[in-house]
Amino acid sequence: MGNLPSERVNPTSPFNNAGVDFAGPFHIKPSTKRRGSLIKVYLAVFICFVTKAMHLEVVSDLSSAAFIACLKRFFARRGKSAKLFSDNATNFVGANTELKKLYELVRNPDEELGDYLSSEQVSWKFIPARSPNFGGLWEGGVKTIKYYLRRTIANANLTYEEFLTVVIQIEGIVNSRPISPLSSDPNDFRALIPEHFCWHVVSVICRVTQIPGSLKYKRALIQFTVKNKDMLLSCSPYTQ
Repeated sequence: MGNLPSERVNPTSPFNNAGVDFAGPFHIKPSTKRRGSLIKVYLAVFICFVTKAMHLEVVSDLSSAAFIACLKRFFARRGKSAKLFSDNATNFVGANTELKKLYELVRNPDEELGDYLSSEQVSWKFIPARSPNFGGLWEGGVKTIKYYLRRTIANANLTYEEFLTVVIQIEGIVNSRPISPLSSDPNDFRALIPEHFCWHVVSVICRVTQIPGSLKYKRALIQFTVKNKDMLLSCSPYTQ
């Protein structure tokens, strides 16, 4: 067995190195009305290489503008990624036509998407062709998401708001999976979960360095975060 990539073993802020995969299409209703044609939406699954935390985004269509909006929401909520990894388009022999178009958009970005990735200094890397085993991390994440989706909505056609609510709830479930106990005390049933890393003070400090402003302002903000770390962590619902 070969060595794991350096992005998998070196400590870094959550989602600094992440894999992305797509699922769909899913059919949703345009409104609460019974009649009307269904609309196709897609699911972008981001998974952190270090913490195994997952982030889910709903993509409305296959345009570059919709995918850029998806990346902006992801970066705003989880911090900007330095590297994003995804499957090679040649791996999707059995994928549907719509999903192939989305992967082709990522593999060969147009001017709008290319300019955005360049301006944000995001490096997008692809696994080798015909080697799906290199993407086992995000493939397992998509399998988990589909498991909960099938048992939650089955064949029901939801509205956009209902589907988005279910997706975010599933994100909270998968990010609350226990990794290891927090202590060796047999009476302490608390467990370390991926969401702990997203709320951790180290994550806050890593994101502060990306905020525009003077070095003096950033230093003061980091000092406040470290000084009040206990208070900040106590506000997290995941440490109760």
